[in-house]
This record gives sequence, structure tokens and C-alpha cells, in this order.
Amino acid sequence: MFLIQDQDSGTLFIVLVAITILLLLLVVVVVLFSVFMKRKNSLLLEQEEAKQRFEREITETQIEIREETLRNISWELHDNIGQLLTLAKIQTQNSGGSQQDLDEAVATIGKGLTEIRALSKLINPEALKNMSLPEALNLELERFERMSYLKPSLKISGSPIEIDKKIETIIFRILQEFFTNTIKHSKATHLDVHLNYRGDTVLITVKDNGVGFDYEKARAKNGIGLTNIETRAKLIGATIKYMSQVNEGTTLSLNYKTQSL
Repeated sequence: MFLIQDQDSGTLFIVLVAITILLLLLVVVVVLFSVFMKRKNSLLLEQEEAKQRFEREITETQIEIREETLRNISWELHDNIGQLLTLAKIQTQNSGGSQQDLDEAVATIGKGLTEIRALSKLINPEALKNMSLPEALNLELERFERMSYLKPSLKISGSPIEIDKKIETIIFRILQEFFTNTIKHSKATHLDVHLNYRGDTVLITVKDNGVGFDYEKARAKNGIGLTNIETRAKLIGATIKYMSQVNEGTTLSLNYKTQSL
């Protein structure tokens, strides 16, 4: 009788211990799950905040780029397209009724209209959305050649990769600013652009044969052009490298790896 009671007590004790262990395990699991969910929600919140912050910075950068683009348009219209239209006016005034002179004036006006159309495409955000980076660069470089700014070339290696349109536009604007600086200040006769696609990375190298500059001195003076280019590259997670020496031209290297935000 006592043996049976001892056995029952032992069994009950074992059951109680097992239940206690299970309850403790359940509590541990609940605590761990709670910590996991809290951490997960915290990470999701951080990611969302990072995404929103990135969107705000992109928007601010787009506004800055728009202002810089408008300044470049002003220069283009005044110094280049304006010259074409002025030449057409002079040709018309001096034609004396000559059909050949009138034809030359018409051709000059037509050239001016062609450049206005090309320029309008390259400054229109909606138009850029419908173009790939190689297409936009090709359109810009073809315009340089028509306007006899310099002799450009474009080389593409590898298979083009898909890049977020906002980021692709900023990359194009970075290159466009470098082009503008080259045309305005470098006295270059050649501009070579190489797009090299390597897996999920694009390496862009732009080289001119102009007068070059001392990068350290220009950086120390906090040159606006250099600052704008480097700030915009940093925003999208791209790296920028300048190589330039006085009278030996300038090379810009931009390296961008696609990433999910």
C-alpha cells in the first residue's frame, strides 16, 4: 500500500516537474519571440525612416540639380544657340535676295531648332525617364559634336543593368555637370566616355584632353562644381575619383553598385 502511494507521489512529482519545465520553456519562447518581434519592428522602422530620409534627400538634390541645369541652359541659350540665331539674322540681312544666302540662313535656323529640341529633351525629367543612361549620354554627346564643342566618343562594355530612374537621372546630371565644366573651362578638343557594366556594378570613366587642374588646390577652395558632384555621388552611394594634372587633362571615374533601400 505504501509502495503504491510512493509510486503515485513520485509520478505526480515528475509530472509537476515536467509541467514546470514546459511552462518555463513556454515563457522563454514567449520572451524570445517578443524580443525578436520588437527587434524586427525596430529594424523595419529604421528601414522605413532611412527610405523616407533618402527620398527627402533625393528630392532636395533634384531641386538643386534643376537650378544648376537652368543655369547651364541659360549659358547654352546665350552663348551657343543665341549665336546661331544671330548668325541666321546676319545671313538674312546680308542676303540681298540671294537664294543661296537665304538657304544658308534657313539651314542655320534649322540647326538652332535642332539644338533647342535636343536640349529640351535632356532637361525634361519626363523625357529622361523614358531614356536609358546610354541613350541620354549618346544624345548629349551627339549634340556636342553638332555644335562643334569638341570631338566626343562613347564606349559601352558589358550588359546594361537596371538602375532606379531617380538614381540614374542623378548619375546623368553628375556627368552632365562634368561635361559642362569641360566645355567651359578645359579647352579640350576630345571627350571620351566609357560605360563598363560588371554584374550589378557600373563603372563610368570620362576623360578629356584639356588643360587640367590641381585637384587639391581646387578642393581646398571648396569649388562648387567639385562639391556638387561629390555630394550627389555620396547621396546615391556612388564613389567618385578625380585624376587631373595641369596641362594633362582630367579623368573622372564614377563607380555605382545597385542596392536595395
